[in-house]
Amino acid sequence: MAQPFRRGGCRVYLSSVWQGISICHYEDRIVIKSAEPLESLSSAVYGGGVAIADRFVNWKVPLSYNCSDPVHDIRAMLNRWGYSQLATVGLMTAAKLTHASVAEAEGDRFSIVCCTTAGIGNAARAGTVRPVFSAYSAGTINSILLIDGRVTSSAMVNAVITATEAKTAALSDLGIIDPYNHLAATGTTTDTFVIAANQSEKYGGVHAYAGSATTLGNMIGRIVYETVHEAVSTHISSE
Repeated sequence: MAQPFRRGGCRVYLSSVWQGISICHYEDRIVIKSAEPLESLSSAVYGGGVAIADRFVNWKVPLSYNCSDPVHDIRAMLNRWGYSQLATVGLMTAAKLTHASVAEAEGDRFSIVCCTTAGIGNAARAGTVRPVFSAYSAGTINSILLIDGRVTSSAMVNAVITATEAKTAALSDLGIIDPYNHLAATGTTTDTFVIAANQSEKYGGVHAYAGSATTLGNMIGRIVYETVHEAVSTHISSE
C-alpha cells in the first residue's frame, strides 16, 4: 500500500505483480491502462455496467461541478485526450489525485491491483432518511480493482459486496460522520466501484465466489480497506 504520487516525483506507477498494468498521474486525471482487454463491472459514470475496457480514467472536476449531463462531459474529455470511447471506463472525482492510494497483492490463483481516491465532503449513511438530489455531486470515493485471474459473473458481484463492506469498515474505523444526521457514514452519496478481470486461464482455476471467507474475497476486502483508509485519512490530515 502506498501513495506513489503524493510527493510529486512519480508520474507513472507500474504494477509489480501484473505486467502490463500502469497507473499514470496527470494534473486532471489518473489513468489506469491495461495491456489487454478486461471484463469490467462498475457503477462508473461513463462505461458503467458490464463492459470490455483496457483504460480506466478517474477525471478530477472542481468542487463546484454540477452538470446535468456528466456522460457528455466525459465523452468530450475522452475526445480531447485521444482515448477510445468504446474501451474506456470513466469516473469523476473532486478528491486530491496526489493522495490516490495504490495497493497490490498476489494470492491463490490471482493477482490484484487496487487504486482508490477519496473525497468525503458529502459523506452519507445509507439506510436513513435524508434529502436526495438528482444532480451529480463531486465529492466521492472511487475504487478501481483489477483482477488477474478467472472470475465468474456472480463472483464479481460478490466482490462488489465485499469491497463495499470493507470501505464502510474503513470509514467506521476513521470515525467519518454523515453531517446531515451525525451518524456513522457508510460511504458518500456518489461512490463508484469498478472491478475488472482479464479472465486469464494461466492459474488453472476459476473463482466462483468472492465473499470474505474465500481467498479472493479476503484479499479484496483487505486491499480495499487499506486503500480507502489511507486515501481518506491522508485527505483529512492535509485539510
